[in-house]
Amino acid sequence: TTWAAKISIIMLFEGWDAAGKGSSINLLSQYLDPRGFKIHPIVGATAQEKQMPWLWRFWQRIPNYGEIAIFDRSWYGSVLVERIEKIVDKAAWQSAYQDILEFERTLADDGYVLVKYFLHISQAEQKKRFKSLEKDPHQKWRVQKEDWKHHHQYEKYLTAIEEMLARTDTEWGPWTIVEATDRRWSQVKVLETAA
Repeated sequence: TTWAAKISIIMLFEGWDAAGKGSSINLLSQYLDPRGFKIHPIVGATAQEKQMPWLWRFWQRIPNYGEIAIFDRSWYGSVLVERIEKIVDKAAWQSAYQDILEFERTLADDGYVLVKYFLHISQAEQKKRFKSLEKDPHQKWRVQKEDWKHHHQYEKYLTAIEEMLARTDTEWGPWTIVEATDRRWSQVKVLETAA
């Protein structure tokens, strides 16, 4: 096991809303020793976190040696949203990608294994999934107004995502693109890559 071997793994799950990140993480966690991993769902930065360097809040969640950290969204998600929503200017988000490369290289140099997934679905598939969730009274809460806003900005996000993947795919932190239209196939790919 990674625990016994003292191998530290950081797994990032990025992707489109409704692409299956949560179900992939749930499935993967069933195969891991519960003593040796933590799942970190990433939401907006707190007031305290905003006072620190922007990657500080992620650094605080880095696993101990021999453990696994699974990020449901990560440092990439915040850069994408800030870029598309024009919260930061071009120089800031380009600088953020350089920060990410240095951050991930530092982790790799310290012995961490980086596993980065991007779950991809088409705009049409995303719309179909949103509609299906909204029809289910137990699931409709999962589709928020912001999700539909991002859906309508799909092309803008797609351009930004393609650039993000190209700029941050490295030998020490390669991306695994998961075609997530077929949920079963995407979960098999996640498990095979993690093995």
